[in-house]
Amino acid sequence: MDLDLLTEKVKKVAREAGAFLKKESLSFDRSRVEQKAAHDYVSYVDKASEKLIVERLRQLLPQAGFIAEEGTGSLDEQEYCWVVDPLDGTSNYIHGHAPYCVSIALRDRHEVLLGVVYECGRDELFWANKNSKAYLNGREIHVSDQGVLDQSFIELGFPYDAERYRAFAVRLVDDLYGHVGGLRLMGAAAAETCYIAAGRFEARIEAFIGPWDIAAASVILKQAGGMMTDFCGNPDCFDAVEVFASNGKVHDALLQKLRLHEKLLVKK
Repeated sequence: MDLDLLTEKVKKVAREAGAFLKKESLSFDRSRVEQKAAHDYVSYVDKASEKLIVERLRQLLPQAGFIAEEGTGSLDEQEYCWVVDPLDGTSNYIHGHAPYCVSIALRDRHEVLLGVVYECGRDELFWANKNSKAYLNGREIHVSDQGVLDQSFIELGFPYDAERYRAFAVRLVDDLYGHVGGLRLMGAAAAETCYIAAGRFEARIEAFIGPWDIAAASVILKQAGGMMTDFCGNPDCFDAVEVFASNGKVHDALLQKLRLHEKLLVKK
């Protein structure tokens, strides 16, 4: 399999889906938004974007399966599997807020092979495969060299399952607020992880998110020199309850804090 060639083709699919999202945003009908769970939304745009992406990817690699947020496919015994979020940041999108993005990854039974994330608002295309560098709009990117927490810019994600996350979130914010360079809530995990790869942030912390939220960005972050683990430091976090991404320099210091509070998560 020529991963470089396949990555180029996936980039075109991501841009096509992103163009669709941007076009639809100009006349978006909020009355057609559905609620999957408390404060967790899906729109006709998510579904149409997923349909477009799945059709294109099936043409590229017919033998591959799918895991997609809005219901296409599941984990099975196929050798390859596309992992797709057709609109990461749906709540942002339906409120006319950035960032929101398209996220497409290909994995085999062992690892993510390639990842492409297109952040629509800033027209930023991030990509990497396991044999390449990480890129943003054709420019090679790297994580930051910042290793001091007091100077580190950190992204937090607050998942929709508030009752299971609340106690942990309250303790984490109390621990970090005023002791790091800054905290931000942005609402699009794939894009935010790519921002770490590009050196804009040092870390991102969230639990109870799906593999489609992190698959593509995980290989981009890794190839840019970063790290992704669960809150206990386990690097195999594709199906993890918790996801902690960083530039690698602040990973151990933040991991110590996460381990202290991890017991507050209400796991199923």
